[in-house]
Amino acid sequence: MSGRLRWTDVTDIAIALEDAHPDVDIINLRFTDLHRWVRELEEFGDDPQRSNEKILEAIQMAWIKERE
Repeated sequence: MSGRLRWTDVTDIAIALEDAHPDVDIINLRFTDLHRWVRELEEFGDDPQRSNEKILEAIQMAWIKERE
């Protein structure tokens, strides 16, 4: 894990998630899955406990925008 991405890097996380999970229904995504997938990203290196619903929602919105 290189630790480059942090929870606040919502756009970069969204891009990485789109690469890792291109067929996921991101509209009906459970935040528990989203949280796990972010933590599983090779580039992710932030404290898993620093996440909250607002951050996960921002990542989801950025992912939707990225897919458009």
